[in-house]
Amino acid sequence: MDSQEAVRPDSNPHDAVVIGAGPNGLVAANLLADAGWRVLVLEAQSAPGGAVRSDEDVRAGWVHDTFSSFYPLAAASPTIQGLGLERFGLEWIRAPASLGHPLPGGRWAVVHPRREDTAASLDRLHPGDGDAWLRACALWDRVGDDLITALLSPFPPVRAGARLAALAPRVGGLAFVRDLLLPVRRLGDEWFGGDAPKLLLAGNAAHADIAMDAPGSGLMGLLLAMLGQTHGFPVPRGGAGRLTAALVARLESVGGEVRTDAHVRAVVVRSGRAVGVTLDSGESIAAGRAVLADVSAPALFGGLVPWSDLPDRLRRRMRSFEWDAGTIKVDWALNGPIPWAATPELTPGTVHLADSVADLAIAGAQLSAGRVPERGLVILGQMAATDPTRAPVGSESVWAYVHVPQRVAVADQPHPEIVDEQRAEQAANQVEGRIEEFAPGFRDRVLDRRVLGPAELERRDENLVGGALNGGTAAIHQQLFWRPVPGLGRPETPIQGLYLASASAHPGGGVHGACGSNAARAALAHDRFERVTSRRLLPAAVARVGSLGKRRP
Repeated sequence: MDSQEAVRPDSNPHDAVVIGAGPNGLVAANLLADAGWRVLVLEAQSAPGGAVRSDEDVRAGWVHDTFSSFYPLAAASPTIQGLGLERFGLEWIRAPASLGHPLPGGRWAVVHPRREDTAASLDRLHPGDGDAWLRACALWDRVGDDLITALLSPFPPVRAGARLAALAPRVGGLAFVRDLLLPVRRLGDEWFGGDAPKLLLAGNAAHADIAMDAPGSGLMGLLLAMLGQTHGFPVPRGGAGRLTAALVARLESVGGEVRTDAHVRAVVVRSGRAVGVTLDSGESIAAGRAVLADVSAPALFGGLVPWSDLPDRLRRRMRSFEWDAGTIKVDWALNGPIPWAATPELTPGTVHLADSVADLAIAGAQLSAGRVPERGLVILGQMAATDPTRAPVGSESVWAYVHVPQRVAVADQPHPEIVDEQRAEQAANQVEGRIEEFAPGFRDRVLDRRVLGPAELERRDENLVGGALNGGTAAIHQQLFWRPVPGLGRPETPIQGLYLASASAHPGGGVHGACGSNAARAALAHDRFERVTSRRLLPAAVARVGSLGKRRP
């Protein structure tokens, strides 16, 4: 049964409608416009960007990124780099050091710009770890580019996968494959002797919701740690919103259009094909070739597209869709830099706070059990130390976030409860306490504070359901051809001409643009196939009709 909304003819019809002006939606729109398509992007919020925005709402003169901040995956992404956004005002800037982790005794684990300096600092903490770090870097030099390409390409990644398969015997063969599959705790124990590099790996792995002892966490930790070493953790000068502004400006330069305050109510399906969308206002907009949805899988399947238009097997499989953990983010305007008790060799833009890898493993187990972690990872950004335009001279713009369960198990209550505003404020106070442990006097420097709990994050970006940042869990059971559910793994959907372009699709969360790129490439490929097929079939059909007309009765 088809959706009933009517799509009126348009005097200037769009070839594609993209739902959502987040980074994936904007990347998809740019690539379609590059191919000559007429593209309209519809954004529900009053400004484009999705989870890539910035503002001065905490305090005038202090720029805070509302959601994401550091973009190592964008720096490594062939898609983002291929757009040439620097021509549209984007300027990347990096902190003196990409990442730091304070240790007991006033020491720091720091990823320096030069790998040799990182190795030297790790070796001072534990002899032998410097050489081990350089071995990891040398391995990454050989496999990193192909590994990133394979991870970000449409599944299956045939070309990059073939190159990796050819490289594998020269970098350890099955032992190399085994290392990539190791849990991060085991990988750290096998590669390093001291705590510092183990915490660098584990802290990076904990950005996702993969357990420290689960397969895949080692690869996540290694990926981000090596990106920090080779590309740094760059930020857009002036705020994350500058990345969005560059994507919009580029799109407009090739004829694309972005409309804000345009909330899509439904995708219109006719004869099994997506032919347009309707807005909450009642307006109908036609899409001549494709509809690309930068929305979560649960919002698309059974939401924008009713279950009556979808196969029963998809409905059954979507019941097992799993969100990633929620998030509480805190922003501060400080009247000075963070007063770290011990000063690192170089100031890191990103700081991880965790006592041990074991504590991170316990925090992961607590999240799985529906409990707010007692000593989970605190991920912190020193933005003015990275980009001086983010705060007045001598002051600092700081954020931190922690992961929380989607629902909190409460003693003597039959059902778990949401992380409400009160719980978010309590968590923010605990985060401040954690920072005070390493930086006594931090609270004295706070001029203003903003707390964004799960509900507020979702209100500002509907894709961040319950504060989930990655469009669904990053655990292996919901990755590759299991993302968002078993049997998909690609942006195509059961509806012809409709493509999933959000982080709910492979390869998942992160500002790399791959989900949008994959959807755009799929739409272009299917459109070419349909046009070639129609050109081949139409002459044959005409000839057949002609021959029938010549037959005598």
